[in-house]
Amino acid sequence: MSRKSSMSIALARVVVLAVLTSLSVRRTFAADNGSPWGANYFPNVPLVTQDGKTVHFYADLLKGKMVVINFIYTKCRDSCPMETAKLAQVQRLLGDRVGRDVFFYSISIDPERDTPAELKEYADKFHVKPGWLFLTGEQSDIEVVRKKLGQAARPGENGLTGHSTSVTLGNEETGQWMQDSALDDPSYMAVMIGDWLSSWGHQSPAPSYAEAHTVDADRGSYLFRTRCAACHTIGHGDGVGPDLFGVSRFRDHDWLARFIATPDKMVADGDPVATSLYAKYKQVQMPNLRLGDPDVAALIRYLDAQTAKTRTSARSAGQRLPEN
Repeated sequence: MSRKSSMSIALARVVVLAVLTSLSVRRTFAADNGSPWGANYFPNVPLVTQDGKTVHFYADLLKGKMVVINFIYTKCRDSCPMETAKLAQVQRLLGDRVGRDVFFYSISIDPERDTPAELKEYADKFHVKPGWLFLTGEQSDIEVVRKKLGQAARPGENGLTGHSTSVTLGNEETGQWMQDSALDDPSYMAVMIGDWLSSWGHQSPAPSYAEAHTVDADRGSYLFRTRCAACHTIGHGDGVGPDLFGVSRFRDHDWLARFIATPDKMVADGDPVATSLYAKYKQVQMPNLRLGDPDVAALIRYLDAQTAKTRTSARSAGQRLPEN
């Protein structure tokens, strides 16, 4: 993926779909509800779910619904696993609203290889719950959908490795559409989905800045929250990846630092521990986060500090310590 485009999306935070799309896409049409973003804009192409069911993009997936849409492919070893893990966090935060009030769709951009069975296996790796469909179909149909959502590959970019990390949030009934980064903070995205899209013009008064919580500015805390928490916990059990409680006690420090910095290379090189972890956690590849030595060191210090904090709290409460 393009690191520059990902950063620009994160800085922009929210970009209206009409601004991002091409001139041909920006043409508007009158929909039944008065919105330009309706049946005459969105294609009604057939797609196939991870369960092998054929659905139509507009009639079955969009019409009258609040939706969250991104594009992935299951062989991706860079941004897609983190995108999916982040959206899984959002799904957990929204709870049973997903599948009732809002619907998640991840559409493959590699439909020749991403069969329904492949997509189902991929979804299972991330503990996906009901209300989230993984979809494949004909390449030409998927490209039309990408274009209409403003997520077509830019000229000169590889169709797979150059794909956007954007997620499209929309309410077809009200005509509200926006884009954000799929790598954004899950809590922020959950608020955008649960509040902004569903209650435009009816939001509750914003709380006072005096009520704001103090933000932990520690670099390690920030890195864990934004890069690691989607897949890992510290003392609360395995997630998509292993529980990191006490990790620096049972992993050699130099090995741990190398693995955090270049997990993809260590798996490719056949490191026995790295390949064992890859196999144990359903072959979900930890992405290369492109962290420098200072960031790796800050992250390890944070893991150590949180392990000590969890250990102290558990002992004070007479609770059993997490097992490594």
